[in-house]
Amino acid sequence: MGRVLDAIDDDLAAWMEAQPIYFVATAPSGAEGHVNLSPKGYDTLRVLDGRTVAYLDLTGSGVETIAHLGQNGRITLMLCAFEGAPRIVRCHGRGTVVLPGEDGFDELVGRFPGLPGVRSVIRVDVERLSSSCGFGVPLMELVGPRDTLVAWAGRKGADGIAEYWADRNATSIDGLPGVPGSTAPAG
Repeated sequence: MGRVLDAIDDDLAAWMEAQPIYFVATAPSGAEGHVNLSPKGYDTLRVLDGRTVAYLDLTGSGVETIAHLGQNGRITLMLCAFEGAPRIVRCHGRGTVVLPGEDGFDELVGRFPGLPGVRSVIRVDVERLSSSCGFGVPLMELVGPRDTLVAWAGRKGADGIAEYWADRNATSIDGLPGVPGSTAPAG
């Protein structure tokens, strides 16, 4: 049922970018600490080439992905078909956090819609790409995206987001470094 793929072809890239939700998993090094699994929505995933994907990292209540990537770089993205033919795709790889002001950030962020509260772009070099059947994944109808996160970030504004980062995103739940500094995003 499952198989390892050589690369993300055009058809797979279109399917991946069309999914309304995907999941990101990371973990700290060693046996201690918490594994993190986060759902991602909006139009925030891009396939850069056959072995590279990126997603727009919006400000959230935790900063586990940034902290774990800073420590060990390990990341897995999982996408599931909730409509149409059953399908699951996993991208195992090494993630890089690209922060506002760093080389390459403007080019990467320009691939996404302008959303408030952008914290970083996570770039993933895919080392293992696999698909599986997804026969057990339920069929579901999408009602639409929630506007809660975007509205919250818009109300906070750049200064409020910077304060939030300093207060709530400076360290992970395991005490690892999170968002460096408190430089607010543009916009």
